[in-house]
Amino acid sequence: MGIQGMELCAMAVVVLLFIAVLKQFGILEPMSMEDSSDSELELSAVRHQPEGLDQLQAQTKFTKKELQSLYRGFKNECPTGLVDEETFKLIYSQFFPQGDATTYAHFLFNAFDADGNGAIHFEDFVVGLSILLRGTVHEKLKWAFNLYDINKDGYITKEEMLAIMKSIYDMMGRHTYPILREEAPLEHVERFFQKMDRNQDGVVTIEEFLETCQKDENIMSSMQLFENVI
Repeated sequence: MGIQGMELCAMAVVVLLFIAVLKQFGILEPMSMEDSSDSELELSAVRHQPEGLDQLQAQTKFTKKELQSLYRGFKNECPTGLVDEETFKLIYSQFFPQGDATTYAHFLFNAFDADGNGAIHFEDFVVGLSILLRGTVHEKLKWAFNLYDINKDGYITKEEMLAIMKSIYDMMGRHTYPILREEAPLEHVERFFQKMDRNQDGVVTIEEFLETCQKDENIMSSMQLFENVI
C-alpha cells in the first residue's frame, strides 16, 4: 500500500490494513448456506439472550447472513468469544513480519474496545466494522477522530498524531519503496495540522476535523474504498 499523502488519508490506511488482516485470517470469508442455521443458533447466544441476532442487526447495517458469516470467522480465530490486546497484537505481528505492529495494534484495539474493558467482544467488533464499512461519512470520520484522539479528551494533538503516524511507519517496516526518511512522520503531521487546525491553536477539534475532511476530495474518495468489502 502506498503511503504518499498519508497525512490526508490516514484513516484509509488504518481501515484498509485492518480489513486486509481480517481477510488474511478468514474473518471476512463468504458464508456457506449449510452453516447458516448453526451460526444463527450460536450467534443468538452472543449476548446470552435469544434476541441477540436481532439486536445486533438493529445496531449495525449488516444482514443476518452477514452477521452469521462474521461470527463464524470471529469464532474460528477467537474461540473464547473475545480478543484481548495481546492476541490482537499477535495477529498483526504475523501479518506484518517486516515491521513492528505492536503500537499500531494497541491504538486500533483501543478504538474497537468501546467500553474500555480490555477485551473486544463480537458485539464491539461488528458495531465498529459496521461503521467503517457501512456507516455514513460523518460516522466514519468520527470513528477515525476517536482513533487519533488517544487520550479521549476531544482534541487531537501533534503528539497524538505523531504517535499514530510513527506506529503506521513502524508497522510497514523498513522494506518500503521509496525508503522512508526518519523525519517523514513528523513532516506528515505538520502538513496534517496546517490543513486541519483552522484556528491555529495547536490542537484539532472534532468540528475542525469533520469540516476539513468533508471539503477534501481525496479524503472523501478514501471513504468510498471501504464499501462493498463484504
